[in-house]
Amino acid sequence: MSDTEDNKIRTEIEKLVENFCDLKFKKPSFIPGKTEIPASGKVLGFDEIKNIVNASLDGWLTTGRFNSNFQITLAKYLGVKHLITANSGSSANLIAFSSLTSHLHKDKAIKPGDEVITVAAGFPTTINPIFQNAAVPVFIDVKIPTYNVDEKLVEAAITKKTKAIMLAHTLGNTFNVDKIVEICKKNNLWLVEDNCDALGTKYKGRFSGTFGDVATLSFYPAHHITMGEGGAVFTNNLKIKRVSESFRDWGRDCYCEPGKENTCNKRFEWQLGKLPFGYDHKYIYSHIGFNMKITDMQAACGLAQLNKLDIFIKKRKENFSYLKTNLKNLQDNLILPEEERGAEPSWFGFPITLSKKCKIKRKDLINKLYEKKIGTRLLFSGNLTKQPAFVGKNFRVSSKLTNTDHIMENTFWVGLYPGLGEEELSYVVKVIKDCF
Repeated sequence: MSDTEDNKIRTEIEKLVENFCDLKFKKPSFIPGKTEIPASGKVLGFDEIKNIVNASLDGWLTTGRFNSNFQITLAKYLGVKHLITANSGSSANLIAFSSLTSHLHKDKAIKPGDEVITVAAGFPTTINPIFQNAAVPVFIDVKIPTYNVDEKLVEAAITKKTKAIMLAHTLGNTFNVDKIVEICKKNNLWLVEDNCDALGTKYKGRFSGTFGDVATLSFYPAHHITMGEGGAVFTNNLKIKRVSESFRDWGRDCYCEPGKENTCNKRFEWQLGKLPFGYDHKYIYSHIGFNMKITDMQAACGLAQLNKLDIFIKKRKENFSYLKTNLKNLQDNLILPEEERGAEPSWFGFPITLSKKCKIKRKDLINKLYEKKIGTRLLFSGNLTKQPAFVGKNFRVSSKLTNTDHIMENTFWVGLYPGLGEEELSYVVKVIKDCF
């Protein structure tokens, strides 16, 4: 097929796709108590579907031109040197942490039995990579109402075995970056930022995820942008980038992009491990890796979403402000969220904690919201140390987890995603107020 024929047919297909999307993604009228108000969701349109179809028509399927463009565009947006995609945010966390175990880091490499400071009030895939690499999570408490690590407890948790700190920016709200970075530098510790819930968040004018050694993102439909399943690892450290690629791509030593060969210009001139000199570099493996690449259709969707990211962030901030302003007269019963000092959050959700004075139980409140078609979520796993998967696992608790336990019993969050407007949020406010 000639380029002219290809372009002609693609144009015809795009017109049909546009007509389809005009019908498919038209927002229905909101009916209070009937229309569902989800806690999270995706906002898609013609641009995303057009890109997905075009990527499909390429017939390449695996990572290709759209993925390359996406990686470059998002890295530029964040102001980082290196960004690679992965098939989920959870995979990105596993890749990022695993990259710090590489033999290339010599004495600084995280080894089995080394300790990593983190919090138990979070999502399991922030913690799972620590276990999966046979390291030991060390749990400390968090603060309410920022829901981030209590930085005053960190230094007391450090031992001779401590090699890293791995923390999430909870629901888009950064932890105290200045203090955590200071502690890491003072004690020569790695800092891993789980930025999956915080794309677009800034701390003192700089994007979250750019302060540590390596950071991660998620592009699940609930997140700030989506490509279905998908994630990313980003860093300014070339060694970490190369090692992350290796872990993502089967553990290979070769760093050629898919479909390319001999990037190093000495493909048959290597001698590594106990292999014979000249063994094909494309088939030399320096790490025990995985296959966690995305497809080009996913990247195509994500690329279209990036063009809307600033709009999405603005809408999330507006929705957060609306809920906080209109729920403030319930502060005797409800603890409303607060930004970490210095943070400019791109909020993932609106967390609410029942105060000790509150007479309503959480389950009764969220059941009432559920009856009115209003979606809620708990603050993920509550106290991870009490989850069945963690029972009997090798971890250490450094501080009392008082606030963590309170979150487990009394915290939930409602949605802020850009698909929600004032009509939906005013109904959420009304239903919550009617419960008191």
